[in-house]
Amino acid sequence: GQTAPLPPGYGQPQAPQAPQAPTPPPGYGQPTAPPGYGQPTAPPGYGQPTPPPGYGQQAPQGAPQGVPSGAPQGAGVTAALQQFRETPTGQRWTQQNKKLVRVDLGAEGQPVLARQGSMVLYQGKVDFSYKGAGFAGRVVGNATGQEMQLMRCTGKGQVFLADNSAMLHPIELQGDAVCVSAENVLAFDESLHYEVRRIEGHGIPGGALFTMQFQGTGTIVVKTRGVPVVLPVTPTTFADCNAVVAWSAAAQVVVSSQVRMRRNSYAGDTGESVNLQFRAAPGSFVVVQPYEI
Repeated sequence: GQTAPLPPGYGQPQAPQAPQAPTPPPGYGQPTAPPGYGQPTAPPGYGQPTPPPGYGQQAPQGAPQGVPSGAPQGAGVTAALQQFRETPTGQRWTQQNKKLVRVDLGAEGQPVLARQGSMVLYQGKVDFSYKGAGFAGRVVGNATGQEMQLMRCTGKGQVFLADNSAMLHPIELQGDAVCVSAENVLAFDESLHYEVRRIEGHGIPGGALFTMQFQGTGTIVVKTRGVPVVLPVTPTTFADCNAVVAWSAAAQVVVSSQVRMRRNSYAGDTGESVNLQFRAAPGSFVVVQPYEI
């Protein structure tokens, strides 16, 4: 009969089973408090950012902007383009911006010579004719060896000139003279006296550098690749033949070769750079551009 009470003792061990009930693994349920992570899931807070629907409200505002562009569209476009409007000056040559010039042929219709293909727009009655052989019409380009053709602009009206977004620089002569590389001449008054000269030297692309010496009263439009720099001529002034733009007519130019590897070699290139040395009295200048072939 005593053996029977022992099983009740077993019942006590069952009490530990109650601790099993504490199998606080439910405690894991608390860890499942990571629902706290669920609070982070409060990124629904991000959902608040989702109020970007607020952006939706803004979008409608965008629509209203579209509306104004509907009715007062003309005013809006005009205002936006105002900064690009033509610059009237009443002068013969006017620089519209750094890359576009306008010449007014005037009531007398004084002719202008310009590089063929440089006209981008004209107003009025203007005639364009192309110079024939012999220079008065052609200058050989020193970079390609091909001829540079000039067109003669006559009539009454305005002609707008540009060349592949090159920077343009109107230079007014008042009886003085200047030499300009033919490659850098865009246009000039026909009233100017000009002479084509060749500077020959081994290694110069095309065999020679063609320059134009201008003298008299009138304007020349010089084009450059990039912003040029003007330097005084000293006994030790040398410049790459392709970077030279213009120089004082009184300066003496001597071809000087220096052997070095060029950045851009081409078939037949000897790797030799041809420099020009300038010799002149004080007060002379040379203009170069930040570019070479």
